[in-house]
Order: sequence, then C-alpha cells, then structure tokens
Amino acid sequence: MPDWILVLLLGIIEGITEFLPVSSTGHLLLTEKLFQAGGWLAADHWLVARGGGKDLFNIVIQSGAVLAVLPLFPQRLRQFAFQWRERATQDYALKLLAAFVLTGIGGLILEQQGFKLPEAARPVAWALLIGGLGFVAIETWLRGKKLSEDITWTIAVGVGLGQLVAAVFPGTSRSGSTILCCLLLGLNRPAATEFSFLVGIPTMLAAGGLKIFKALHHPPPGSMPAHWDMVLLGFVVAAIVSFIAVKWLLRYVQTHTFVVFGWYRIALAAVIFALMFFQPGTGQ
Repeated sequence: MPDWILVLLLGIIEGITEFLPVSSTGHLLLTEKLFQAGGWLAADHWLVARGGGKDLFNIVIQSGAVLAVLPLFPQRLRQFAFQWRERATQDYALKLLAAFVLTGIGGLILEQQGFKLPEAARPVAWALLIGGLGFVAIETWLRGKKLSEDITWTIAVGVGLGQLVAAVFPGTSRSGSTILCCLLLGLNRPAATEFSFLVGIPTMLAAGGLKIFKALHHPPPGSMPAHWDMVLLGFVVAAIVSFIAVKWLLRYVQTHTFVVFGWYRIALAAVIFALMFFQPGTGQ
C-alpha cells in the first residue's frame, strides 16, 4: 500500500481520536499492528519502526490535531486576551496553569526515569475496558444529579493527575481520564470538556515540542529519517479532522452524556481481547 494512503488513514485516526475520550495513542498503535498483520507494512518501515521517523511522525500529527482546536474556543481566547485583569479570568488561568505544571513536573520525572510507553495491545485493551466501564458507571451514578460549572482547585489538581495517568497507561486517553475526574468531582459535561481540552493544548504542545527537538537534534542510534512530505500530509489531515471532531463533540456534550464513548471503549476492548485469544501473537 502506498505511503500516502497509510499516512492519510493515520492522520484521520489521530484527528478523530486525539480529543475524543477513546485514546489516540491506543488507536494509532492498534492501527499500526493491523497494518503489519495485514502485510501492508514491514516491521522496519519508517511508519512503525520505533524511534526517528515513526516517533517524529506521531508527535507532529498530534501537534496538528492540537493546534487545530484553538479557534474553537474564541470566547476563552478573548477573555484571556482582553479581560486578563478580571479576577475570574485570573482564577481560571491559574487553575489551568496549576494543572499544566503538575503534569509537566510528573512528565519530567517520568522522562528522567527513562519511562517508555509500552507498545503492546494487551495494556491498551485493559485501559480501554477500565475507562469504558468507568464512563458507564459514573454516568449512571450522575443520572438526575445537578452538576456545577465552577472549576475548583481540587478539579485542577485532579485534571493534572489524570493527564499523568494517561501518560503512563496507553489506551487510557488523556481527555477520557481528565473528563472522568471532572465528572466525579461534580463538574458538568460542557465545563469538564472545555477545561480538559484547554489544559491538554499547552501540555501536548510542550511535550511535543520537546520530543521534536530531541528527535531532530539527538536521534536514537540507527533510527530512520522522517519523510517530511508524508509528515506534512499527516499534520494537515490530522488538523482538519481534529477541528471537525472537536467542533462536533463540543455541541454533542451540551445535550448528551459520555455513555456512548464508554460502550465504544468496552466494545473495542472486547474485539482486541478476542483477537488476542484467537491469534495469541496479537497482544505483543
């Protein structure tokens, strides 16, 4: 299969799953394994070989998906730009900063400890299943309850910790873990979605920028070079699709719960476990 078709598919998957609470890392990893199992990708192809080209490609398309959602929060951007002297604006910004700093400190500690995200289907399946059950259970528990739209310091700390959980367990979903945390702490769905996304934007851009710098200036020994035309194509596709997906989700949560995402995660986990049962090598 031509590289541009594979890149197009990966860009679409990244754009759809980056902010939806279903795990972009898990979906990209599973897609790569399916491509390999189907014989469409060799194990040493630059799109799947660990290090260099693959890592840089994933980071760049993730950055495209993140940058694309900024225009979807015009009121918050205007608030930060023109109403920064107001107490409410400063309070919201400080809580965003607290969640970001907490995630950043935790991320640096993981980096110094040499932590590497496991690239196997089994932990992804378990994280998808646990997160899916969490969404179904929490939404059932919240049924009929009145939720707040106020961001508390407890919520800010919870979101920072939720992002760290997602950084350690592939398949957890950064947005999924942080939104679940917000719902547990009594925040309503639109406010939880907005705060989760706004914290995630600088977090992912900062992490992505650091990884891009390292990939370009300190590539792993034996890593394969990136194909910049394909990287740019993935960036553009992920950005366009992410904009559409997030715009839809922001409207969806105004009148719907997250139960559908919970059931989707459970169903996907069931499919992965079934594949591992019938094809034992799939979980590696």
